[in-house]
Amino acid sequence: MIHLGASFEIEFSFTQEQVNEFCKISGDFNPLHWDEDFAATTPFKKPIIHGALIASVFSKVMGMDFPGSGSVYLKQVSEFKRPLYVGQTYRAFFQVASINDLKHTAEITTQVFELERGKLMVDGIASVMHPTLF
Repeated sequence: MIHLGASFEIEFSFTQEQVNEFCKISGDFNPLHWDEDFAATTPFKKPIIHGALIASVFSKVMGMDFPGSGSVYLKQVSEFKRPLYVGQTYRAFFQVASINDLKHTAEITTQVFELERGKLMVDGIASVMHPTLF
């Protein structure tokens, strides 16, 4: 049963191979994500992970872990505060911010932190529905 204040966290990282596969799946071949030489000329200095690939971690958690199987992921708002890089480990943190019992929905904060220094990388909120968990 999900309740106000309930939380969940998961560590994740992506390899360059996974980023390259996401380029193929999404059609987003922006060289900022896969071309080291190009990325070196940008303020980021190396390839960065697609924001949508990072958000896929949220989708996995909402559908499989928290609230879990049977959930419908209705909405996501995200602010990407800092770039995320291949090979670094991050911590995604989720917390129930509000519940609407009548609609069987909840708003869940979605945050990503750099594991090493704890810096907030992505800040957001999601809406989910699950007819039996609330």
